[in-house]
Amino acid sequence: MDAVRVALLREVLAGTEWPGAARRFAGSLRRSVVPSGGSLLLVGTPQYEPWHLAAHLVDEAAWSGLPELAPTLVRHRVLPGAPPHLSVGLSRLEAARRGHTLLVVAPQRPGEGLLQRVHDARRAGATVLSLDGGDPDLGTLAHDALSVPEGSAELDLDTVQHLVSAAAGENGLPAQRGPRGLRDRLARLADQLTAPPPSRW
Repeated sequence: MDAVRVALLREVLAGTEWPGAARRFAGSLRRSVVPSGGSLLLVGTPQYEPWHLAAHLVDEAAWSGLPELAPTLVRHRVLPGAPPHLSVGLSRLEAARRGHTLLVVAPQRPGEGLLQRVHDARRAGATVLSLDGGDPDLGTLAHDALSVPEGSAELDLDTVQHLVSAAAGENGLPAQRGPRGLRDRLARLADQLTAPPPSRW
């Protein structure tokens, strides 16, 4: 989702909790990964792989000048012949320790096996963040969580991931003005195009 669409989405959601909640959670993500120099592990469930969020975070890392935002996607099932960035299995979580951040994306309840791995990573000192559907066990393990209950009338977890990834990049200082300046101009243009016309009275 590009900067214009994110700006329009925020306008649609203005007056709800979601833009602010996404920025707060994105702040937790940045505060966890930037001082430690990265080491962001992103994992979903056997039924839901957050590759789309991984791609957006890689883009935001490049555009914002915060390479620490680029995650390692941890997969429940690695297919033979998969490229290196898609070949990291669950055993990677066993090496998580202090200085690592584990971001769990789970629309539905994660299985006991994943919960145990998350628990072990937290005990080893990793910071656990969760984007989820409201599972209480995962929420208990997370240092910070943003939950979108299934059937939410306003939006779904996929949409929240767009808000979080965009906010994570926005609050960083750009390494160079070029791409960031373009994104800022697009966001301002979207705001202008969607603003009500000025009153003539």
